[in-house]
Amino acid sequence: MSDTSGANAAPHYTAEETRHRIFAIMAASSGNLVEWFDFYVYAFTALYFSSSFFPNSDPTVQLLQTAGVFAAGFLMRPIGGWIFGRIADRLGRKTSMLISVAMMCGGSLMIAVLPTYAQIGAFAPFLLLVARLIQGLSVGGEYGTTATYMSEVALRGRRGFFSSFQYVTLIGGQLLAVLVIVIIEALMTKEEIMAWGWRIPFIIGALAAIVSIFLRRTLTETQKTETRKSKEAGSLSELFRHHTPAFLTVLGYTAGGSLIFYTFTTYMQKYLVNTVHMPVKTASYVMTVALFLYMCMQPIFGALSDRIGRRNNMLLFGALGTLCTLPILSTLQHVTSPVVAGVLIVLALAIVSFYTSISGIVKAEMFPPEVRALGVGLAYAVGNAIFGGSAEFVALSMKTAGYEQMFYWYVTGMMIIALLVSLRLPRQARYLHNDH
Repeated sequence: MSDTSGANAAPHYTAEETRHRIFAIMAASSGNLVEWFDFYVYAFTALYFSSSFFPNSDPTVQLLQTAGVFAAGFLMRPIGGWIFGRIADRLGRKTSMLISVAMMCGGSLMIAVLPTYAQIGAFAPFLLLVARLIQGLSVGGEYGTTATYMSEVALRGRRGFFSSFQYVTLIGGQLLAVLVIVIIEALMTKEEIMAWGWRIPFIIGALAAIVSIFLRRTLTETQKTETRKSKEAGSLSELFRHHTPAFLTVLGYTAGGSLIFYTFTTYMQKYLVNTVHMPVKTASYVMTVALFLYMCMQPIFGALSDRIGRRNNMLLFGALGTLCTLPILSTLQHVTSPVVAGVLIVLALAIVSFYTSISGIVKAEMFPPEVRALGVGLAYAVGNAIFGGSAEFVALSMKTAGYEQMFYWYVTGMMIIALLVSLRLPRQARYLHNDH
């Protein structure tokens, strides 16, 4: 799925147009970073604010209730993918991205100033749920629209490289959330954080979202006016009438891609503590370094796809994921050295990078412009919510039942599906190479 069949097909860009497109990539990415920072800050601060909204003598019950609200935000993603995909196809990518980041700003600000259970009773957890539903809608719509916009504005011949910055900022948002929490924990006592300090990251997120809104307002719309006005624009019936095979293809490799992504990122820290029996702080250090290296890998693997083609990237992802997932997880189970554990995790994340670096553009290249954001956003959100969002729950459930090895086989099985689906990908971009 390379952009062109030969190097001569790549257009010549003036220096001014090159700068303009690179700035557009940065502005679009800024909102993506803010969205994921705000979304993950909730998970990292839950330990401190759970008792303020869910009064219970058992801290585990408090965390479970807080986690339930987090999961509810996850389940809103398909709805967000549909709503914002429709907005992006009918009203423009820029409009959709502005509304998305504004909603995330509102959700974060709402959590930052929420009264506690002691102040307003049961309304406190209810309003917390409302705020998370708003954030879930926002982040559900963010992926598809940003992936679409970045694929359309990226320089021809280097689309894989530039589109990879979507995951650079996604992982960067997660790392930034961790960094803010570490700084707050270093500067404040636990009592201060539980009393009011946990609100600071949400305030930071809301302020950062305002900056992103101003940056995104400068963006140039990539979708043609006549495309937006067509009756097919953003239509579910149009999507499934003519593009069901493309939708199912994207859903297929998103399911495996999301599952293995969450397995080796968000779940891995718990795996190192519960299964490998690594100290919590050591596991945190290992994952912070691994995620940083993973973030840095994205442009490298994105640029590789510009050389070997998107289809080959995806085939390598499916094949290596199928062959290596079980050995890596099984070896990790018996590792005692944090360095060796880190190397194995980075190796796994390198395999995942074949997918994540180009996931947005591979999906965008499957759909025509009138249903592109809807097709990308909805397929991603459904696959991500079902398989990515459940990864930790499935892994922990199998471990509790005494069948932890079954989870390794489950991930491997989904990678086989990703490999088979990748075989169906065309060798050249189906639509996107004709857009500019």
